[in-house]
Amino acid sequence: MATSHSPTAPQAAKRSAVRSLLRLWPYLRPVRGRIGTAAGVAVAASLLSLVIPLVLKWLVDGPVADGDPDGVWLGALAVLLLGIAEAVLFGLRRWLVARPLASVEASMRGALYARMQRLPIAFHDRWASGQLLSRATTDLSLIRLFFAFPMTFLFVNGVTILIGCVLLLMQDWVLGLVLLAPAIPLVVASSMFETRYSTVARRAQDQVGDLTTLVEESVLGIRVVKGFGRHRSQAETFRALAGRLRSTELRKAKLLAWIWTVITFVPELAIGAALVLGSLRVADGGLSAGTLVAFLSLALALRWPVESIGFLLAISQDTATAADRFFEVMDEAEEDAHDTAAGAAAGPEGEGGLRFDNVVFRYPDAPADAPPVLAGVDLHIRPGETMALVGATGSGKTTLTALVSRLHELSAGRVLLDGEDVTAMEREKLRSLVAVAFEEPTLFSATVAENVLMGAEGAGEAELRRALEVAQAGFVHDLPQGAATEVGEQGLSLSGGQRQRLALARAVVGQPAFLVLDDPLSALDVHTEALVEAALREVLRDTTALVVAHRPSTVLLADRVALLSGGRITAVGTHQELLRESVEYAWLMSGAESGTAEVAEAAGGVRTEGVR
Repeated sequence: MATSHSPTAPQAAKRSAVRSLLRLWPYLRPVRGRIGTAAGVAVAASLLSLVIPLVLKWLVDGPVADGDPDGVWLGALAVLLLGIAEAVLFGLRRWLVARPLASVEASMRGALYARMQRLPIAFHDRWASGQLLSRATTDLSLIRLFFAFPMTFLFVNGVTILIGCVLLLMQDWVLGLVLLAPAIPLVVASSMFETRYSTVARRAQDQVGDLTTLVEESVLGIRVVKGFGRHRSQAETFRALAGRLRSTELRKAKLLAWIWTVITFVPELAIGAALVLGSLRVADGGLSAGTLVAFLSLALALRWPVESIGFLLAISQDTATAADRFFEVMDEAEEDAHDTAAGAAAGPEGEGGLRFDNVVFRYPDAPADAPPVLAGVDLHIRPGETMALVGATGSGKTTLTALVSRLHELSAGRVLLDGEDVTAMEREKLRSLVAVAFEEPTLFSATVAENVLMGAEGAGEAELRRALEVAQAGFVHDLPQGAATEVGEQGLSLSGGQRQRLALARAVVGQPAFLVLDDPLSALDVHTEALVEAALREVLRDTTALVVAHRPSTVLLADRVALLSGGRITAVGTHQELLRESVEYAWLMSGAESGTAEVAEAAGGVRTEGVR
């Protein structure tokens, strides 16, 4: 399984939640006007709740004390209108933010998806798909929720608490100081909570990614799970991961319960103390009943802004963690669309075709002392020629083919197409010249036609029919809707041979100048293979092709054969020449079970360690 990419606890503790959240500003900037308006409306609504205690003070000290029924009714009407206005303003705030924040989430999701498409293959080799999926779904939904509610109310409640404290001190500064006394312990408690909660929040979100990966792998590999009766072990693994996530979520709940208890209990003590002290002062005539009512009403009106601090801090920490996880992907260096080897020298004048010039490759995550997978490959495929690439399992054949379209970057050396270094080409141009059929065919949840035509932009019905004929994919016409039939996720509704033929059709549909086929016929029966080979010969006449081959029948498609051994090309010639001159090649083509060690030794050894 790929790594889950979680920072260590010290890293999580040191990171600034505010800094993480501020990095989201560029995505919020286009809707800042509407968000600002919504915040202003929310502040106005919240401040209306502070006006109601002042009306109550006037009501108690005025009409109630004077026995004026008309004044009482007027005061009650004022309180009712203020309540209605507050409700309307909060509803308006929600309406103002709904559409723009949905757009923000969509733009962030689009940006994340686009970045993942532009990241190199080495990145996707390192990362578990579930980790990426959880970032594109759960984390971005959490960020939108933060924009919609906590972000606004951190500001709104802060303004409300500040103005409320001023009003409290204006009513009676002694009672105001009693009520403000818990501020210092609350700040200390909130700081401790933030530090602990951020670490646990990060752990929980990474564990969600791990769980998502397991579910995805189990669904895609359901045939293997059922075929080997491994559903119980998979269920045990799922329960173990779910149990870890449950424990982490319970830890989050305990921390939230702790801060909520502190933030609720301490202010309640202060309100109780203010009530006792205020009642004694009213009894002594040092304070009016209306002032005490207004003071306590203001204190109660501030309860929610104060008590919500813990809840808002928790969501803010979750969102900061989600932002960190989002930017972990966005900060990855993407593939250069342009030249990564500025001024790269061209090949010999007039030379065409495909050339590997002293190519060296090692995987970026390989140990420094590990030998390279490819250690100086020199090979020239002439224009219009088909070259078969043969080698033992793990010799680096697939790796070498991936270098043509720059799915991996060279460690040293050059790959030339018609004399032009591939690193000096724009990737879009390069990949329009080179078509690839991979060893393991991948189909998408789309129609047969959409899967095949993905191989050539602008190709139409005529090109589709030709490609299906070359790949001997006549079975498509027997599908319920023909080429318009949906093949399902990963094309698992089709057989392995059918998927491989569609992948081959996708490679040839655009009649590319260069064609790279990685063992394209391995899943076909001998009769279908013969038919595909006959049709493929016609295609190969008009293109320069490199074909990874494991069987003599595939080798016979080629004009010449290259033997890859020990990270180098050790022999080049026709099939018959290599059978006569290369012991290793003869052994590979014979399919013999014995003599492996002797043949490898005679051939100079076959290095497979670390090769993918």
